[in-house]
Amino acid sequence: MSKAFTRESDDADEAEPEPATTPKVRNLITPAGLARLNEERHSLLRVERPKVVETVSWAAGNGDRSENGDYIYGKKRLREIDRRIRHLTKRIESAEPVDPLKQKNREQVFFGATVTYVDSDDQERTVRIVGIDEASSDDGRISWISPVARALMRAQVGDIVELRTPVGPESIEVTRIEYRDT
Repeated sequence: MSKAFTRESDDADEAEPEPATTPKVRNLITPAGLARLNEERHSLLRVERPKVVETVSWAAGNGDRSENGDYIYGKKRLREIDRRIRHLTKRIESAEPVDPLKQKNREQVFFGATVTYVDSDDQERTVRIVGIDEASSDDGRISWISPVARALMRAQVGDIVELRTPVGPESIEVTRIEYRDT
């Protein structure tokens, strides 16, 4: 046996290091967001994947597969679709739907709230606090684990909260809180 596979020391004090574990983040999601994930998964499984399988099957029947672009790119696309389906399935299975309309305490910011605030530049911004899978800055939907959402959580109208930014802390004032569908 090679020396590379033998222990240097027989000290009992040397223990194997524990594998690094990442804390599990809850997968909160709105009912509308969960419906969108299910719809995308269904579309991939029932519409897009069968079309690509048909193309790959046709291309495979054309002979030499090593230079067959339809076959090569079709197989690549199938792998991408299957990867996305697996990802969506895992996210859907771990999802914890939270309906913002059922929020009893509407005076504070919680998951699903639509919050309007004024930043230090006196610009009014409106954001909706949603799940990780439904966040979209273009639509004003921010993840509940984002710095802005974390700063706003549990705030009430009129509260001034501190937002930690890369350039330093910034104060923002909550001006409106709403709980609405989508």
